[in-house]
Amino acid sequence: MSAREHWRPKRGEIPTEPGVYRFTDAAGRVLYVGKAKNLRSRLSNYFQPLHSLHERTRRMVTTAQGVEWTVVGSELEALSLEYTWIKEFAPPFNVKFRDDKTYPYVAITLAERVPRVMVTRTRGIPGARYFGPYTKVWAVRETVDLMLKAFPMRSCSDTTYKRAQATNRPCLLGDIGKCAAPCVGRVTPEQHRGIALDFASFMAGNDEGYVRGLKTAMAEAARELDYEGAARIRDQIGALETALAKSAVVLDDRTDADVFGIAYDELAAAVQLFIVRGGRIRGVRGWVVDTELDVTMAELVDTVLQNAYDGTAAPAREIIVPAVPEDAQALQTVLTERRRDAGERGAVVVKIAQRGEKAALAETVATNALGALVQYKTRRSGDFTARSQALADIQEALGLAEAPLRLECFDVSHFGGSNPVASMVVFEDGLPRKDQYRKFAIADARDDTDAVYQVLRRRLAYLHDEAAAPSALIDPESGQPAAARKSFHYRPGLLVIDGGQPQVAAAARALRDEGLDDIAVCGIAKRLEEVWLPDSDYPVILPRSSDALFLLQRLRDEAHRFALRYQRTTRSRDIRSRLSSIPGLGPTRTTELLKHFGSVARLRAASIDELTAVDGIGPATARLVHRALRDDG
Repeated sequence: MSAREHWRPKRGEIPTEPGVYRFTDAAGRVLYVGKAKNLRSRLSNYFQPLHSLHERTRRMVTTAQGVEWTVVGSELEALSLEYTWIKEFAPPFNVKFRDDKTYPYVAITLAERVPRVMVTRTRGIPGARYFGPYTKVWAVRETVDLMLKAFPMRSCSDTTYKRAQATNRPCLLGDIGKCAAPCVGRVTPEQHRGIALDFASFMAGNDEGYVRGLKTAMAEAARELDYEGAARIRDQIGALETALAKSAVVLDDRTDADVFGIAYDELAAAVQLFIVRGGRIRGVRGWVVDTELDVTMAELVDTVLQNAYDGTAAPAREIIVPAVPEDAQALQTVLTERRRDAGERGAVVVKIAQRGEKAALAETVATNALGALVQYKTRRSGDFTARSQALADIQEALGLAEAPLRLECFDVSHFGGSNPVASMVVFEDGLPRKDQYRKFAIADARDDTDAVYQVLRRRLAYLHDEAAAPSALIDPESGQPAAARKSFHYRPGLLVIDGGQPQVAAAARALRDEGLDDIAVCGIAKRLEEVWLPDSDYPVILPRSSDALFLLQRLRDEAHRFALRYQRTTRSRDIRSRLSSIPGLGPTRTTELLKHFGSVARLRAASIDELTAVDGIGPATARLVHRALRDDG
């Protein structure tokens, strides 16, 4: 009987209605919260044979000691309850948000008798209208300072305002025209509220219309010979146009949209949000999500949208995403309610931009998200404390005698079984040592395991050269043989194979045949991120958010990249040799062919007509090239 059988509910006990479920451990801690249109159908997926489950799902259900559910009336209610429970219990297997900085907002406190505009990171001020968030507080302050020339409303603190009332003397902003000075009665509270409402309307996107109105008023003042009033309006227009110039016009001036871009890999996702109001980018926000269970892009979008508007920020009427979630209808209803709660009108629509300017902007946001993900991973890998912890965690998880300060990772690459090559990349103290990378050409191999065995035997032979080196060649500082150190530095603390159990078994056999029993070996399988040890029926599972798994993944990906690049170079050399044997096709025309098609794969797939289109290639030569490449493939 499996560990799940004593707490697994009978299938007939699980309702078929929509609802929300939560898995708990022996201490009652909530491990995972999910929603379903049909609870029975969804929960049955978790009780399939363990080997058929995704590894992270398997780890969750084997940790769990119970499951509970709550039936609700609709998908909308399920969405709301799931969100509430995730916020309340912070389950470790749900998507986690990291690096969610407190971004600055522009807030207008309309609930006060004399409203105030301020730049703040505090959310939830009663009755306040919020605009943003923005990424740089100095840029927001500069914009507000410009706006006060056009909308001279109060921006001082309560203490400053009361002091001005008591002394009947305005502050400096009142003297220079950046405040209408309601504190000393230059305008009434009602007039000041009108200024504040105009400020809020402008910030909400009614900018071009407001500027057009001011230009009309300036012209009218000039016609009536009110030149002082016209000059004052002119200065307001100049201030507003300067503020608008700081926001890029990207879409039609009637467009209000939130554009999301998401880039993710097996461990993390970077989210970028461009806030577009009145066709202009009014703010940019970014954060990183740690993914625990395996999630699709649509599922990530679902979670991101629920969390992006959990404060005072109102969703735009149009939300552009890279994938539409399954429960988009319910999600749109929830977001529409949050929009109304923030004082905005109009229903929310979640959609994918298919073409045109919106699609181009969405692509830009996605590019920013990819850059943010790369930056996040680079910063994480560059952190000394994180690297040290990663090596210590690898030591503990694999049962090593000491932390593996030198990691060597091997990957085999081939093209449809031909041109097999391999790579070795080296990380020392958690950082790549590119001068220590090595490439291996493989003359003949039955399969990947045979290739791994051959490459490991060739690499490990250098360790015997170290032992046999004469003392005269020993480096007095390091104690290492000088010649061997130049080639392969020192003995690895851990050999990592890009692959699963069969590849690890081949590497272990190579170590045995070389008589080496003091070097550890493991493999990391890409699909499930499992770490395999020799002679083990079950993999080692490292936490998805751990620095240890992050380091092994980065090591494996670097080995794969290096092997693939070498394999492509080998193919290019091979095809040049093949083409050089064709009469009338010299090095210049061969280079022209490769340059025209851009890659060996495209050249192989080209038709005779496509080959003839290349300068210098006639029909007869094109037929010979076409036949040669087909025979070669």
